Amino acid sequence: QIQVVESGGGLVPAGGSRRLSCAVSGNIEDISVVAWYRQAPGKQREAVASIAISNRDYYPDHVKGRFTIFREKGGSTVYLQMNSLTPDDTAVYYCRVDTLSTVGGTLERREYWGQGTQVTVPS
Repeated sequence: QIQVVESGGGLVPAGGSRRLSCAVSGNIEDISVVAWYRQAPGKQREAVASIAISNRDYYPDHVKGRFTIFREKGGSTVYLQMNSLTPDDTAVYYCRVDTLSTVGGTLERREYWGQGTQVTVPS
């Protein structure tokens, strides 16, 4: 089992920065990928960053250069550093943790989500 808790959201002025945290606990040795998603009102949830076990990171074009995902050194917290924020970045941000493990001799993939943290960038 994995527990996922996001924090760090809040009100951010346009052009400002914010760092979100994703605290992960439980069977962290099974983690394969950690990703940040967001969902704005009336829109579908979208991925904005992911980091693999190799620390290779991935971003969609519309946040590349502004968002950075990274792991706490020696720990299990994953951060999302967001810079140059605009009102279009207003959303609830979620952390998703994927795990791979063997259960009863079978390889099993699971995903775990946090409760989300609200980021608001007023226009």
